[in-house]
Amino acid sequence: MHMGDSALTSTSVNLENLLCTDLLVGLRGSMKKELTRNIILLPHYASRQRATQDQHRSRSHVSNLVISGRPRLTSDVNVAWIKADTKAILAIHEHVITNNARLSVTHSDYNTWTLNIRSARREDRGIYMCQVNTDPMKSQSAFLEVVIPPDIISEETSNDMMVPEGGAAKLVCKARGYPKPDIVWKREDGAEIISRSGPGKTKIPSAEGEVLTLSKVTRGEMGAYLCIASNGVPPSVSKRMMLHVHFHPMVQVPNQLVGAPIGTNVTLVCHVEASPKAINYWTRETDEMIITNSKYAMSEVKTSVYSVQMRLVIMNLQKHDLGGYKCISKNSIGDAEGNIRLYDMELPKHSRKGSDRRSEDDGGDSIGDRDHRLNHAHQGSLRETGSTLEPAFDADDNSASTTSRDNAPPATIGIVLIMLHHLVAST
Repeated sequence: MHMGDSALTSTSVNLENLLCTDLLVGLRGSMKKELTRNIILLPHYASRQRATQDQHRSRSHVSNLVISGRPRLTSDVNVAWIKADTKAILAIHEHVITNNARLSVTHSDYNTWTLNIRSARREDRGIYMCQVNTDPMKSQSAFLEVVIPPDIISEETSNDMMVPEGGAAKLVCKARGYPKPDIVWKREDGAEIISRSGPGKTKIPSAEGEVLTLSKVTRGEMGAYLCIASNGVPPSVSKRMMLHVHFHPMVQVPNQLVGAPIGTNVTLVCHVEASPKAINYWTRETDEMIITNSKYAMSEVKTSVYSVQMRLVIMNLQKHDLGGYKCISKNSIGDAEGNIRLYDMELPKHSRKGSDRRSEDDGGDSIGDRDHRLNHAHQGSLRETGSTLEPAFDADDNSASTTSRDNAPPATIGIVLIMLHHLVAST
């Protein structure tokens, strides 16, 4: 990911009554992928000095930095270019002395001389001196700093990683460039990073450093992490790393007991959490697998990176459809199942009369509308193979209702109690 564009800056200071210009020259690209960039230094002796920088954008992204001046020279005076820190003579007059094909000397008129450095490299940094052999000798020096945009070192940087839930993850990001790049870590989804370096845990928006250590990782920390390298030289770069947290499947059943009238459509719902991705399916309590057909419609809705909602719609409910249903989830770590019992829910007589009356008035309601009015959620539980977790309640407008009951409806229990009362009284 690239951000921003490269820049060229020039800062002037006085040295021995001559203009000394510190040049900061940015290289576009990395050490591996070097594009052409020309650097031009010119002597500057006039009292009215000026520094100009020109960026000529072409296919090769050539940029020139020019410091111009017009020293008053006579015909017998030569101009020499010297690398001051190594004392190496680079050029005299129009002739390049050093064995470097990237260097050239030009002058646009009698008094303006230019040293050109093509495809600047890191080793070109240092002090350059323009020397005129007048009496006394005159010279001007400038420091050339070659800066390099950050580049992530792929072979030393982490890729996508998998850890078991409760384990530790160590993400590494290495980058090259000059100045040395700073590394910042962020979550792609904008969530906070959880640090457990101390006795408790701290949530932070970002972390700094080449290594990001995550301990006691939970499924909530699963997702994409970005390492962003920047050093003030555009563009910044980043790498995306996906952290996968693996754990045993878990099935949540919002409504374990579902009641619906015969002839209606009913929806059974299970919530599944699993990583790696699980295979999810439905069966009857006899372990007979359910397949999609004119009777059953199955679907899954992804609710997070590791969770889905399973739905089973039973069309035109009949007596033989009543009984137990299982939602089952399996992955490479294990499996889990949830159980739902479906029973016939009788319509109250007054409801039937009211329904018939409405049917005469407006042609009747659809089966789906009748389901929605009649069904009410009362009970839920969270089950995992071998354990039972805390209850979880979910009122789903599209799911069939559940009623919290024991082995018989309350009306049936009341009738039995009245009969027993009369039997005892008669004896």
